[in-house]
Amino acid sequence: MAITGIKTLDERSRTVFQHIVDSFLISGEPIGSQTISKLMGANLSSASIRSVMAALEDMGLLFSPHTSSGRVPTDLGLRIFVDGLLEIRGDLSQDEMIGIKERCSLNGRSFPKVLEEASSALSGLSECAGLVISPKSDAPLRQLEFVPLGDGRSLVVMVSDTGIVENRVIDLPLGLPASALVQATNYINTRLSNSTVDEARTQILQEIKEQKTELDILTNKVVAEGLASWAGGEEGGSLILRGQSNLLQEVDAMKGLERIRTLFDALERRESVVNLLDATRAAEGVQIFIGSENYLFEHSGCSMIIAPYHDEKRKVVGALGVIGPVRMNYAKIISVVDYTSKLIGKMLD
Repeated sequence: MAITGIKTLDERSRTVFQHIVDSFLISGEPIGSQTISKLMGANLSSASIRSVMAALEDMGLLFSPHTSSGRVPTDLGLRIFVDGLLEIRGDLSQDEMIGIKERCSLNGRSFPKVLEEASSALSGLSECAGLVISPKSDAPLRQLEFVPLGDGRSLVVMVSDTGIVENRVIDLPLGLPASALVQATNYINTRLSNSTVDEARTQILQEIKEQKTELDILTNKVVAEGLASWAGGEEGGSLILRGQSNLLQEVDAMKGLERIRTLFDALERRESVVNLLDATRAAEGVQIFIGSENYLFEHSGCSMIIAPYHDEKRKVVGALGVIGPVRMNYAKIISVVDYTSKLIGKMLD
């Protein structure tokens, strides 16, 4: 029997399967036929339930982790269950949405700071690890401006083509005239048209080296400092992880701890960030990777719920989500991730 969805199971199998998955997501423990029989009342005997469980195991939806008769869902079983949830998931409450909005509001903060707060909010709401993949650093700069702050300092305001605003504070050379900041701003902006930060930096630094900027020495220093203040991230975006300790709370064996550490190490590598971002482009909306379905989580016993967020041109510029144990609260977390990704996308609009 080819299993393409929970609806393809007959009613008896679907009911037994539902009880096993629900129990596993709450307790993490195998559930036996006698327990299911009590949950179902007198509708089905233990012997009949054992027969159904055996059939579900043959389909690859259940397995027995011990020699006992208890069963837990396989990764495939959880996939069938979660796909059903995606079709019927409910909305967040008004209070939950307000809470996420307050945590992730700009409120005078830069967009990268908002992304950090979004990762923390996802971790707190899910009691798992929250992750955010920030936009690529190769987005063209739309504008850069120097704003004097006094005390020998200036604010560098940088606006990317995707609408992201970054602020940096730099020290100014002694004796710099006020007009130099205007000259520096105009000089950089004329070279930013349709250029990435790296391209503009390369061109400008070459002109400074060859003394072709027609700016004085102090203004050249301001220009170089302004471009250097755009730290950017690795190609493919940078990863913001919060709440990693939540994944360690239920891991007591050294082998389990090592698997989680290996997962964290993999996530810190640039190719992992690129692969995660590419995965979100494969389909619109929330995506779920359960256990071995993704190579990152193959041996960690974890799952990931992730969704992309878009700029005003509907281009995927980043993603956010939650990493947790395979028995996480999928119904709630799917809704949280979906809502948060759309909220972040609206900020970029």
